[in-house]
Amino acid sequence: MSVRAATRHQTRLKTRRCWLALLLIGGGLLLAGPRTLADGEPAEVKVQTLVRSGQAWNGTQLPAYPSGEPEVTVLHITIPPGVRLPMHIHPVINAGMLIRGQLLVISEAGAKVQLKAGDGLIEMVNQPHYGTNNGKEAAEIVVVYAGVKGKPITVLEPAAKASPKPRLTAP
Repeated sequence: MSVRAATRHQTRLKTRRCWLALLLIGGGLLLAGPRTLADGEPAEVKVQTLVRSGQAWNGTQLPAYPSGEPEVTVLHITIPPGVRLPMHIHPVINAGMLIRGQLLVISEAGAKVQLKAGDGLIEMVNQPHYGTNNGKEAAEIVVVYAGVKGKPITVLEPAAKASPKPRLTAP
């Protein structure tokens, strides 16, 4: 790739990231702006930061965003009581909020975090872990993945060590 082509590629990536940032900021402003209820009374919007960090829940630093065509995926996942998810990794940065129930997340290294409804979480990237619903009701979590078009967002372990097999890909 020529220097000029590489420079154009870098410029396009920066432009895409700027547009994504502007869209996220603009969306936040729309959410924070005044709204009106059906009866004409203004509604007060509350904004609460659940979690903000450059680190995953276990304290490890998040990697740089991958290059490629960006693709954001939002999943609503329901895990019945007593169900344990298989060991897996996320090759992309993702964060979520448990909206119902409780969920215990355990890394392969043994670190644990217990989530309850309303808790936010920044997931580990490329580190094996699993979750288990250790409650008496279904656990529901909404997760946002900042990925690359056509690449998996979740890979089951230990198959990932031999040859990656995507479990969840962007629709």
